[in-house]
Amino acid sequence: MDLIPAPSSAGFPDAQGLSLGPRTTMDGGPGTGAAVQWLRTVLGAATGLPLAPAPSPDIELRLDAALGPEEYRITVADGRALLTAGGAGGAGWAAQTLRQLLGPEAYRGAPLRRTGWSLPACTIADAPRFGWRGVLLDVSRHFLPKAGLLRYVDLLAAHKLNVLHLHLTDDQGWRFEVRRYPRLTATGGWRERSMVGFRAANRRDDRPHGGFYTQDDLRELVAYAAERGITVVPEIDLPGHMQAAIAAYPELGNTDVVDTAALGVWTDWGVSPNVLNVSDATLAFFEGVLEELLEVFPSEFVHFGGDECPKDQWRASPAAQARMRELGLADEDALQSWFIGHFDRWLAARGRRLIGWDEILEGGLAPGAAVSSWRGYAGGVAAARAGHDVVMCPEQHVYLDHRQADGEDEPIPVGFVRSLEDVYRFEPVPPSLDPVSARHVIGTQANLWSEFADDARDLDFRAFPRLAAFAEVAWSALPADPAARDWPGFERRMRTHYARLDALGVEYRPPGGPHPWQRRPGVLGRPAAGPPPAV
Repeated sequence: MDLIPAPSSAGFPDAQGLSLGPRTTMDGGPGTGAAVQWLRTVLGAATGLPLAPAPSPDIELRLDAALGPEEYRITVADGRALLTAGGAGGAGWAAQTLRQLLGPEAYRGAPLRRTGWSLPACTIADAPRFGWRGVLLDVSRHFLPKAGLLRYVDLLAAHKLNVLHLHLTDDQGWRFEVRRYPRLTATGGWRERSMVGFRAANRRDDRPHGGFYTQDDLRELVAYAAERGITVVPEIDLPGHMQAAIAAYPELGNTDVVDTAALGVWTDWGVSPNVLNVSDATLAFFEGVLEELLEVFPSEFVHFGGDECPKDQWRASPAAQARMRELGLADEDALQSWFIGHFDRWLAARGRRLIGWDEILEGGLAPGAAVSSWRGYAGGVAAARAGHDVVMCPEQHVYLDHRQADGEDEPIPVGFVRSLEDVYRFEPVPPSLDPVSARHVIGTQANLWSEFADDARDLDFRAFPRLAAFAEVAWSALPADPAARDWPGFERRMRTHYARLDALGVEYRPPGGPHPWQRRPGVLGRPAAGPPPAV
């Protein structure tokens, strides 16, 4: 059936399937309303069929408490299709699978034909391997307009991915409206120009870049995603990666060592040396930011970055050194740990959980915090062994801004070569973890950083088709040994999936290499790295 991600099991009974026509009906029981509405909308658009409700519908969705929340079953036989799920999430994934069963034309926005639609006789049992199946979108370096975000929610849902990690702030731009601090977006939301390619090229585009999301924009995104089984996890990256905020409110910086009033939003890629000071006023400022953030995002987790925080200004700052003495801290790593720990406690008091990049391990892991392990597996292994939840997203494997092949045709090539097959063979749980610790690996995530992806077409090229392989890794019960995975079988199923992506208008990288218009000749990327370290 060429399903992606592959289901747990599938059978083909000796029975008739279901032919769809003007009289085909569809309905669902309690708790399935969102899935039924979505399925009627997308299939109605593609087929031109009404799929009207009926007391005994031809296509029926229902819930069964014996199944897990995201687990589902599909039975198509003798002119009827029954979709059973453990919860609203599972009903949504069952609906996504049913759409795949109808073929690539079911992904069109208008009918190319009105007859010949049919579901094959089949039985499918399915459930996800991980509860966190995430994708990070970096909308700070290059802003993605709201319509593009909503489109990506649909693309994630089509691949049964259920977490959108939204990187809202960085040195190069602040994208979240904070009503009590309007300069965060008025000043911090745009930069004068952008670096083109890697810094060694010394190229700028001399074009202002910016944009931000209003709180209502983001409430709409959260609701739209929730209807499709996706949780939006916001990220406010601090205490480093904060130059856009400091440019807007200079008092947030280390004013005793830097003329922060002279800073603008950063126009380089990389890591700015300008970080937050550690005063009570700065803590209160970001508590105010978070109060508004929590009103918009109901997610259990809030991502606090905590990565790549240069300590030079703290070392030179009399105020930071005095703070360390006041708190009895041994070094600047401990100061960062204290800073993150403050917000861990602040979030916990409001029923939320902090998650941060694996640098939050330095100086002592904040109690209750979870870790996004990006610098390889080591941080995630250490955190899991200490009893902390972990999302595995090692850059050497699932940073999808990295190049997809060797060769000069790859646009602005970055870092490691990670081909479609490489991503398919990624294993989120390293064999070094004992079974108890391994249970703390709550999921995995692919990250799409946008320094070198300045519009939706570039984002599509870097995300796809590798995001389809990642989705199968995150969802399906693949062999733990990457070498034992059925790469030829996945490659064969991808032939059908490319047609689905075509129907959706996704501008993926073709298997044979980039189209001419997908290349960026002469624009230097980040130098190639060697092979990823062993698991």
